[in-house]
Amino acid sequence: MRAVQGEGPSAGQRCAFVRLGGCNLSCRWCDTPYTWDWTGVGDSGVAYDPKRELRPMPWTDVLRALLGFEVPLIVVSGGEPLSQQRRLLPLLRALTDAGHKVEIETNGTVVPQDDLVALGVRFNVSPKLSHSGDPQARRIVPDALRAFAAVPGTAFKFVCRTTNDLDEVALLVDRYGTRPVWIMPEGQVPAEVGQHLSALGDEVVARGWNLTTRLHVAVWGDRRGV
Repeated sequence: MRAVQGEGPSAGQRCAFVRLGGCNLSCRWCDTPYTWDWTGVGDSGVAYDPKRELRPMPWTDVLRALLGFEVPLIVVSGGEPLSQQRRLLPLLRALTDAGHKVEIETNGTVVPQDDLVALGVRFNVSPKLSHSGDPQARRIVPDALRAFAAVPGTAFKFVCRTTNDLDEVALLVDRYGTRPVWIMPEGQVPAEVGQHLSALGDEVVARGWNLTTRLHVAVWGDRRGV
């Protein structure tokens, strides 16, 4: 789908999204539960049907569709894309060969393969904090975080609600070198995003970190397909 990147260092840029299904985490506030929540464990309590939500496609068909959008940036999201990174390689190689910039949104729990890193894609890594509802052993994988921290151009994006969450971010930064830091307010409708953004802004600036809103929520709310 064609839209704009709503978060992080490329916010506002025209792009096309590739959204994959399946995730190894179960964040209660996830804004794309239809990509993985088949049992209704999320805040909405809705159990989605993978037969309705997911559609297998040859990577060559995906490539043809993406090239047809004529945008400079391709964002691969999920779910958790790196659970399928080997399958992604031919598509991403073709996109970079065609001159596209590629960003991968990942939760930072899967070590990226060397072949993927060599393509020069940007990893937007979003390690999950305790308010996600997942146990720390599932959501924080030290080897993966250190691997991402060693890749040039990686951005680390943390979803936060209150300034107390920033202390948790600081521990991860100190322990695993997850820099540069982007703090993003949690929220699926503009009012929630605005409330958390206001609560976080001063402290984020004081810590010397970057602040990002959720542009797509400000424009389209919680509508799917954007």
